[in-house]
Amino acid sequence: MPFAFDAPFDRTGTGSSKWARAAAPGVIPMGLADMDLPGPPAVAEALERRARHRAYGYTVCDPAGRTLVADWYRTRHGAEVDPDWVLLLPCGPRTALRHLLETVRTDAAQPQPPVLFPTPEWGGFAQLCRAAGLPYLELPLPLGLDGYRLPRGPFAGPASAVLLSNPHNPSGTVWPPGRLRSLAEYAAEADALLVSDEVHGDLTHPGRAHPVAVTTVEPALRRRVVTLNSVGKTFNCSGIPSSFALVPDPGLRARLTDTLAGYGLWEGGLLEQTVQRAALAEGGPWLDALLAHLAAARTRLTDRLGPAVRSTPHASYLLWLDAAALGLPPATARAALLERCGLEASDGAEFGPGGTGSLRLNYALPGPVLDTVLERLDRL
Repeated sequence: MPFAFDAPFDRTGTGSSKWARAAAPGVIPMGLADMDLPGPPAVAEALERRARHRAYGYTVCDPAGRTLVADWYRTRHGAEVDPDWVLLLPCGPRTALRHLLETVRTDAAQPQPPVLFPTPEWGGFAQLCRAAGLPYLELPLPLGLDGYRLPRGPFAGPASAVLLSNPHNPSGTVWPPGRLRSLAEYAAEADALLVSDEVHGDLTHPGRAHPVAVTTVEPALRRRVVTLNSVGKTFNCSGIPSSFALVPDPGLRARLTDTLAGYGLWEGGLLEQTVQRAALAEGGPWLDALLAHLAAARTRLTDRLGPAVRSTPHASYLLWLDAAALGLPPATARAALLERCGLEASDGAEFGPGGTGSLRLNYALPGPVLDTVLERLDRL
């Protein structure tokens, strides 16, 4: 079935956060991780059907949604997820992670071990730790010829949690399963919970496999692992926040459920469930077409930018670039790219240690817009 990924897609008047970042007329915003592509028809049709029924009251959680999530993991990733592990949440994964961090807090009389996470990393981990009042320690990722590598060797001491974006944001690196298993072992030795943020996992490009953390680690360690995911990034519907958590430990599931309830958040949600069901049950063909479109766009950009690409992405729609290799001043690269090319990017400094001197570009664009981007990059 054809989808209109190469047709113009005008977001004027939609309140787009991404396009609100355009500093002037003619600027193409490529910073925020949000696609300038039309979402799945199945989601639009499901929302229209549900909206026509004018009952918009409190809505219970449909337990069939848990089976739908498990089926999705089995068919898309070959991962056997127990439906009992699944929590269907009426909030985005960032909010879910914020509340999950509350479950790792120690008694006030005890010292709080730090939360660990590799960097460069999307700035949310540090922000959420600060909001939760938890100490944190950033672990710089080594960058080799083949891209970033996860830390090797045990952690120096105890930790509350280890946070990981899987695949990696900002580079689009797909972590090898063996390295994930090792990381889970290091986390267990540190008495820490491993939390794998997998919101870009379903966007793993053709030819690569996404290792789902809770099913990739050794079975004995599963109770110490949580996977967070959402249809938001995958199906371009983050404006209707929802997420699902895979939590094999029943005790942790209960604590997280109680924590969320304390903020008035219960499983389910009216529009949240509508979107999740439609996307997971009917969105597969759309996603297959999207992944082909993204892989082609990635190839065009990496061929053009060559050595400026710090790590070739194999998931999502983000390029992590070396500003100096683009001929841009590292300290002011974002402003220079905007001035010279009319392209708005994310500043690498936002991604913590190891990010300074880098730019993140979002290439989830219609074909004609990507043509314009490539033409403008010739100004560098």
